[in-house]
Formats: sequence, C-alpha cells, structure tokens
Amino acid sequence: MASGIMFRRLSKLKAGMPLRRSVIAKKGGAPATAGSGGAGRGRREAIECITQIAESCLKSSTTLRHLSPKERLREAKREELGLISKERQRELDAAKAKAKAKSKGASGGDGDRVLMGPPGLDYISLGLVDEEAIPEYELTVEDGRRLAKEYSRVLMRRHRARQTAESTLLRLKKEAIAALPEKLRAAAMVPDMTPFPANRYMATLTPPIEGYIEKVRDAAKKYSVKEKLR
Repeated sequence: MASGIMFRRLSKLKAGMPLRRSVIAKKGGAPATAGSGGAGRGRREAIECITQIAESCLKSSTTLRHLSPKERLREAKREELGLISKERQRELDAAKAKAKAKSKGASGGDGDRVLMGPPGLDYISLGLVDEEAIPEYELTVEDGRRLAKEYSRVLMRRHRARQTAESTLLRLKKEAIAALPEKLRAAAMVPDMTPFPANRYMATLTPPIEGYIEKVRDAAKKYSVKEKLR
C-alpha cells in the first residue's frame, strides 16, 4: 500500500500536478470558530472588573484617623470653640449618613416610619400612639449633650427617690417586727424564699388595662398569618 502511494506521488510530480497534504481527522466536537465570542467575552469581563475596582477605590469611605490622646484632647477643645477640621467634619458627615441609613433599615418595609416595638405589635399598629403626633427633627451635637445631661439628672432623681423609698420600707419593716410578740418576731426574722406561683401574674401597682391583652393577641395572630402568606 505504501509503495502504491509513493508511485502515485511520483506520477504526479512527473505530470506537474500540485500535491495535496493528507489530513488526519480529529475525534471530538467541531472546532471553535471566531464567531463564538469566547475571547471577546473574557476581555469584556476583565474590563468590567477593572472598572468596578476603580469605582470602588474612588467612592471608598474615609479611613479612620489615628490620633494620640493629646491630639484628641486638642481636637475636642477646638470643637468646643466651634473650630472643626475638614477631616473631622468628614467623619461627622459619614457617621450621620451611617446612622440615617441604619434608622431607615430598622424601619423595615413601613417606609420612613420608625417602629416602636416588634413588627405588628408596635404602639402605632395597635393604635396606642398617633403617627402624625410624633415630631421629626435632627439632633445636633449640642442637643445630644444637653439631652444627655438632662437624662442623667432624671436618672439621679429616680435613684435618690428609690433609695429613700427603700430606706423608709426597711425602717417600717423593722418597726413592725419589733412590735410583734416574741414567737412571731422570731418567725418574722427568717426570710421567706418560697418561689412565686408560676400560674399567677406578678403584683403590679396599677390595675391591668381592659382589652389590652386581647388586642395584643389579635395583632399577633394577624402578624403570624401575614408571615405565613409571605
């Protein structure tokens, strides 16, 4: 067979005919053509990736500054005088934007409304608070400090009132025990550590609101039905 192939090639050379190279067929699918777009797609993805990295670098948030205690004290004194540097102002703006975005995220799917309790059981949904009556304002640094001082005063007044009430109750308790007979006085000096009954409500200073528990249960049922439908 090989001698026959060589004889045909020699005859073609003598006749001046062009030779054809034999091609061995490859097993497998069809070869990739230029119209498949594989190389173009990879180039496009690389360009998009580089563009995203550049945009993230340009729009990146301001990094936290490292300040020594002496520099922090100096900056705090400057803020008290109303002198705020550009870096500090940028940090304050970023903190405000972050707090605003956090408050919007906490409001959930109710728009800009801030929930005063769990979803479906908040005061507005139960009809206990009028949404239109809630004031809207933005706090400044001075307002925050003033409110913090006032809140601290309120807590101190409550603490002192509680201390006075506890001292009065202890004094009355000792006087009541001292007025008892000898046998009852010995029994009264032993503390009663019996646990509170699990099937009873805790003692309260004010009577329960009529219909409040029913409202809470109805709201809980409606909310559970909505969650199941979702």
